[in-house]
Amino acid sequence: MARVSATGKGLVLGIDIGGSGIKGAPVDLQKGVFARERIRIETPKKSTPQAVAEIVAEVAAGFVDEVGDDSPVGVTVPAVVHHGVTKSAANIDDSWIDADADALFTRVLGRPVVVMNDADAAGQAEMHFGAGRDRDGVVLMTTLGTGIGSALFLDGQLLPNTELGHLELDGKEAEHRAASSVREDKDLSWKEWAKRLQRYYRHLEDLFWPDLFIVGGGVSKEADEFLPLLDLRTEIVPAQLRNDAGIIGAAWAASHQKI
Repeated sequence: MARVSATGKGLVLGIDIGGSGIKGAPVDLQKGVFARERIRIETPKKSTPQAVAEIVAEVAAGFVDEVGDDSPVGVTVPAVVHHGVTKSAANIDDSWIDADADALFTRVLGRPVVVMNDADAAGQAEMHFGAGRDRDGVVLMTTLGTGIGSALFLDGQLLPNTELGHLELDGKEAEHRAASSVREDKDLSWKEWAKRLQRYYRHLEDLFWPDLFIVGGGVSKEADEFLPLLDLRTEIVPAQLRNDAGIIGAAWAASHQKI
């Protein structure tokens, strides 16, 4: 099938599902910005696929005037997404594992849907509108938060579901050593945390030989505190779109992927 185009107004709806909140907004894909203030609703405590889908439908209903009720929607989930099926579950109910998320959201929303991993969506946004714009070669984005998400690109093309936060680092999963949440839980100084990040990013360098690292997640707004402490051969920069990236990347994917 042909690529799905944006609505007549040039706006596409993106919805970002997180462990604590479900957020959505219509996105102006000419500029890579929200066309209206986002709507955020708390993620239900029992975050089963059906319960989450009902909240997603509520968010979508809030933007019918901007995008209509039959235009494509991009939806991110904190999970590996393989051909529309979620194969893992991070900070959401385990019943998401092997759930046909594409079919569920398509049925509940009554319109075409693109479902993708949340870090991949954030990476798409940064590549098209943020820190990775116009960058060729190997670009690797990591999101430092409760865990570590990743999005890997070659000449602007996404290799989905890399999940590089689960690489082994010093006998543990990397995100259990170097995620932003670990810094907070263990009350590490920026210098102490940077030593852990140094080990992690050097490991990624040796595996992928990237041309650029992009560092996302909420902590990226404090990048000046820790990025200068890293000694890498690869250029490393903070993400530009921060918490808006998931919604923007989801909308971009809905407008450009085959449905």
